[in-house]
Amino acid sequence: MDERSPDVGTARDKAFAEYVLPEVEVLLRVAMTLTAQPADAEDLVQDTLLRAYRAVDRFDGRHPRAWLLTIMRRAEVNRHRRRRPQLLDDPDTDLGRPAEPAPGAGASPEDIVVGACFDAVVDGALAALPVKHQQVVRLVDVEGLSYAEAAELLGVPEGTVMSRLHRARRRIRDRLSAAGLAPKRGVM
Repeated sequence: MDERSPDVGTARDKAFAEYVLPEVEVLLRVAMTLTAQPADAEDLVQDTLLRAYRAVDRFDGRHPRAWLLTIMRRAEVNRHRRRRPQLLDDPDTDLGRPAEPAPGAGASPEDIVVGACFDAVVDGALAALPVKHQQVVRLVDVEGLSYAEAAELLGVPEGTVMSRLHRARRRIRDRLSAAGLAPKRGVM
């Protein structure tokens, strides 16, 4: 064994603490958008962290978030290759969502009904989107990633992210309009 191994380990630990650890929360949020299952998201983040730790001594220190998201994207692709695709979504995936306010909690009955209806229409519209559009909406609109970060994570050009997001938002708006929850698009 090399006499310098403790120094290499110490340098690796320092680089990991400096570049990787500050991004763990972002990694977990992004993993949730990719997997939609908390346990799968945690596994994906753990796999990403392990891969990052092994490679951190080769990392140049520039753009750690983009580097980590690339590692995560590749880890997720590898995970999908190893298992069969899900044929049916688990109906219990939405259990972590906060409960609607109780009728006596200051909201009017109309607010409660419209709020529940609005959420149901948005959830239905999002579920009806193709997976590639769902991912972009979750990454940009829900998780707050930039177009560039979402593009890097998904392995597509930034313009593709913008295009998919535009189409997805339009479809969601159309669903809300059809349900009477948003104004109809004007005729030009």
